[in-house]
Amino acid sequence: QVQLVESGGGLVQAGGSLRLSCALSARTFSTYTMRWFRQAPGKEREFVAGIGRSGGTTNYADSVKGRFTISRENAKNTMYLQLNSLKPEDTAKYYCNAGSAVVLTTSPGPYWGQGTQVTVSS
Repeated sequence: QVQLVESGGGLVQAGGSLRLSCALSARTFSTYTMRWFRQAPGKEREFVAGIGRSGGTTNYADSVKGRFTISRENAKNTMYLQLNSLKPEDTAKYYCNAGSAVVLTTSPGPYWGQGTQVTVSS
């Protein structure tokens, strides 16, 4: 059974930074394509960033390009999302997602974490 646990959310002022982590409870972490999604109150869940199995391929939503960086450490079964130059509109619950598809797309895989809240004050 695949379990995902996010951490690192919090309250930060506009312009600040946070680093989110996602730990996956599987020995085969390196076989999963990983993604971050977010959902703000009253809005649909949206794709934020994705990373391929080896970490060599990444993709981002236009709204976060140049500000957020996704990465992974396969030896630690962990994925990260560095959030810089945060804006109030980045306020949302951020979810870790995993799937076994080979091709990295913006579509989610079947496994989700419980989410971690990011709140950006103006």
